[in-house]
Amino acid sequence: MLDVLEELSKDKQWATTLFLKVEAEAVPEMSAKYGITAVPTCVLVKKQVKVDEVNGANVPELMKKLKTHCPVAGSETTGPQVDLNTRLKKLINSAPVILFMKGCPDEPRCGFSRQTVQLLTEQGVKFNTFDILTDNDVRQGLKTYSNWPTYPQLYIKGELIGGLDILKELVESGEFKSMLPKQESMEVRLRALINQQPIMLFMKGTPEEARCGFSRTMIQILSEVGAKYGYFDILGDNDVRQELKKFSNWPTYPQLYVKGELVGGLDIIKELKESGELSDMLKDAQ
Repeated sequence: MLDVLEELSKDKQWATTLFLKVEAEAVPEMSAKYGITAVPTCVLVKKQVKVDEVNGANVPELMKKLKTHCPVAGSETTGPQVDLNTRLKKLINSAPVILFMKGCPDEPRCGFSRQTVQLLTEQGVKFNTFDILTDNDVRQGLKTYSNWPTYPQLYIKGELIGGLDILKELVESGEFKSMLPKQESMEVRLRALINQQPIMLFMKGTPEEARCGFSRTMIQILSEVGAKYGYFDILGDNDVRQELKKFSNWPTYPQLYVKGELVGGLDIIKELKESGELSDMLKDAQ
């Protein structure tokens, strides 16, 4: 809970709320005043009057109470926020098991993400990842959307499971295996990904932060012709990364698909752009 409170204290949406940490035994008179009988306990105070409390390490309940009692900076509902929520829902449901983390499985950018990846790998789980460091809108928006203020966040079948501590408890209790979806064949999964949108790009990284020069150039070309497309970061899923090469009989990335059919990699896309065929092809698909 201390980690959660520290994260919340840095979040701009709670800029009008003051977060304080108190050692219950060190200040017995304060513990008595607010009726503290166990730790951790989070007390919400307005004008020196206790208005609510959360007992135990209950993050969702804490977030619910905060939203009830504490003003959120810039909380007006806007069109972009609605669009972001739609995007978050799609991301959460983009794979049966998806981990929102800092970095990627090959290069986690924090200890909690590293431990979570290791634990999922040890359990033999096939999972996708999303690097929240590459997209600040997702990073901030998902905290509010899921009512969970820290990362990593693990979702199964579109439902939030929680962070590292909850995952550890579920694994230790034996519950985790029963929560996992039945594994579909890789061919079925690849076909579903390829047909997720009329134009799909399988690349290294994201359009906002491409992780290789070829992917970066491909993004630039698609932007120049005004293409609307979906993408899949193959660095976040090694199974897809390796198996798609065999499935499509194309050994490199990026790979561009239109209406479920492979068009090719960067060299072919360059040729199609120069000949004028690319714009017509993508326009027909959108």
